[in-house]
Amino acid sequence: MAGILIYSEKSKLALELLTAARLIAKGTGLNIKILCINSDKQAEEMVAQGAETYHIKEQNLNLADTAAVASALQQAAGKLDASIVILSSNRRGKELSGRLAQKLDAGCLSDVTSLQVKDGKVQCARNALGGATIATQQIETDMQVIALAPRSFEPAGLQDSGSLKEMAIEIESSLIKVLESRSKAGDAADIEAADILVVVGQGMEQGDMVLAESIARALGGEIACSKPVATDKKWLPEDRIVGLSGKKCKPQLAIILGISGQVQFNVGIRDANTIIAINNDENAYILQMADYAMVADLKEVLPELNKALGY
Repeated sequence: MAGILIYSEKSKLALELLTAARLIAKGTGLNIKILCINSDKQAEEMVAQGAETYHIKEQNLNLADTAAVASALQQAAGKLDASIVILSSNRRGKELSGRLAQKLDAGCLSDVTSLQVKDGKVQCARNALGGATIATQQIETDMQVIALAPRSFEPAGLQDSGSLKEMAIEIESSLIKVLESRSKAGDAADIEAADILVVVGQGMEQGDMVLAESIARALGGEIACSKPVATDKKWLPEDRIVGLSGKKCKPQLAIILGISGQVQFNVGIRDANTIIAINNDENAYILQMADYAMVADLKEVLPELNKALGY
């Protein structure tokens, strides 16, 4: 029987993919298999989730070489008779999904935020028209590659112990030689995992950033921003951008300061449990989207809010 193959080099994302795969399996009857590459720890974690796990141990396979990883996945999909391959739609996963789809002659959808099975077909929801609407699409080819946006699904919970088998593949010579791979420089903040976010926009002045950051610290949260604050003003690093060009966040509380609420930003924060927005423009769209809205000058509000928080 054809099956579902899952792969992500990050265990947390792999568990999110496992949740989605179980939803598909429930509607299609397909078996689920997880692939790990050069990670004993991840393989053990997947087995603990009750997953049928396959581990490729090839030290010459560099995970930074997406062409080589795509080749490994192609071989694994063939060996395991997988008709659906599910990847994570992070930066590397997006590139990997396209390369793999080409190798498998498969249809491909990336940035999928939710899915359902209807009449045996996997229907995928994705942002369309720059995030202005949600489109429901499905792949018609026999082979399918689906890349899920991070945090679209909850990580899978513990189940009965699974199984672990090693898998051998042939390493193809690559035209690209990876000399070194290094993590992108940043401040190690994970705004996607934060329960509380204070998000600043162009309505802020640089001198008020200290106040916004102290509010975030007082609440035990993280500071984040709209794209221009990082790319144009360069007040914060790009890994703190919320929105279509940054990260999709689902905090319990989002305090949004000086952001008008363009659709490209809203898609990254609209799933927050509670949104508080402060803007001096009563017509700013973010005020309609917010659970609590205040039309006010940030220069007056921020000092008072810091005072109320004990700063």
